Amino acid sequence: MLMPKKVKYRKLQKGRNRGKATRGVNLAFGDYALQVLETGWITTRQIEAGRIAMTRYIKRGGKVWIRIFPDKPLTKKPLEVRMGKGKGSTEDWVAPVKVGRILFEMEGVTPDIAKRALLLASHKIGLKTKIITRENYREAK
Repeated sequence: MLMPKKVKYRKLQKGRNRGKATRGVNLAFGDYALQVLETGWITTRQIEAGRIAMTRYIKRGGKVWIRIFPDKPLTKKPLEVRMGKGKGSTEDWVAPVKVGRILFEMEGVTPDIAKRALLLASHKIGLKTKIITRENYREAK
């Protein structure tokens, strides 16, 4: 699972994740990409499940880039613990994403294989997504 080697602060507040993304919205590496259409948190398990689904479908062909990294700790108190006594321990790591952020990129495979692989990955992510290609991306700009 992805997680930072070292962080400055062990526990963070939830914060707010509003607006549209300005970074990580362009196709940088591959020809096909999975773009998120709503704001939310993506956990390490979701990222890993999406990566495995894509790489298994393309069968050692092509290359996959993961464009997000889970660097926000999620804390949780144990079950049946009374209120108070401080914040719970870190349970999971998440990547906060905004609308328009690219999650995965892929190249070196045929268009139909890439679209099917990205569709499989999108089922593992708990947010609405869309598949973009380099041709569609140029026309949209």
